[in-house]
Amino acid sequence: MAITRTIARWLLGTALTFAGIGHLTFARESFVAQVPQWLPLPADFVVVASGIVEILLGLSLILLARHRVLIGWIVAAFFVAVFPGNIEQFVRGTDAFGLNSDVARGIRLLLQPLLVVWALWSTGAWRAWRARRVRTTPS
Repeated sequence: MAITRTIARWLLGTALTFAGIGHLTFARESFVAQVPQWLPLPADFVVVASGIVEILLGLSLILLARHRVLIGWIVAAFFVAVFPGNIEQFVRGTDAFGLNSDVARGIRLLLQPLLVVWALWSTGAWRAWRARRVRTTPS
């Protein structure tokens, strides 16, 4: 099971790194389209900053196995933090990343929680939290 989690962590790290590079290069316009209009920051700044964060998180998942539990929680929190962008894309009906229908955009919304679970499972963060909770629960 440990090798499966490790491979899953590396795959997630690779995907985050690739997405982060996309923020800065080939998919920048698509990411700009997802920035919520109510956010009080320039959309391009949000895209560049989140791309840098994604690259750092992706590389951390791959290279910093010693800190994987903490990184798992941070990655999960990141996926939650960017969820409003996915909601914005759905609500506004913005076509980006080949998501050109409400059904496709809705499916993407449903997949976001799976990314949170993937981050927590592949890093052992969820298991570590449960083990700590069991140890600290009064008998």
